[in-house]
Amino acid sequence: MSQFERLIKLAENELTEYSTNARKIEKLRRKIGLSVSASEQKQVREALLTEMVPGGIKQLVAEQRQVVALPFWGIAGLGLLGAASFNEPIGLLVALSNAAGAIALQKWGWELQAKLLLLNTFAEIESLASNPDSNSSGS
Repeated sequence: MSQFERLIKLAENELTEYSTNARKIEKLRRKIGLSVSASEQKQVREALLTEMVPGGIKQLVAEQRQVVALPFWGIAGLGLLGAASFNEPIGLLVALSNAAGAIALQKWGWELQAKLLLLNTFAEIESLASNPDSNSSGS
């Protein structure tokens, strides 16, 4: 597993915990600081920046993955209803294909959200590196 994939998995693990984004970034920043060199951080950040272009469908799916997948879930439910009510096998096919589409969209959104969390963490690391006195004022 490459460093890029490992960091994505770390970010996905942080997303599973119920906490604020600031807390997630803080915990992720510590993990990255202990296990990833500065040059590797820069390489991963550059790869993320080229992959995550602001705007467009990727940003929408990253920020609102459940909203984007909701129509697919609705059509899947209607397909099940049609299959049960009218004894139509095509309804079952519609239900299964839309449920698979919704799951794929949500999985993609989860990965994109983890990448955004990583980008925000790298921005935090960079701001702390350029301004080290701002972190010690709260202690």
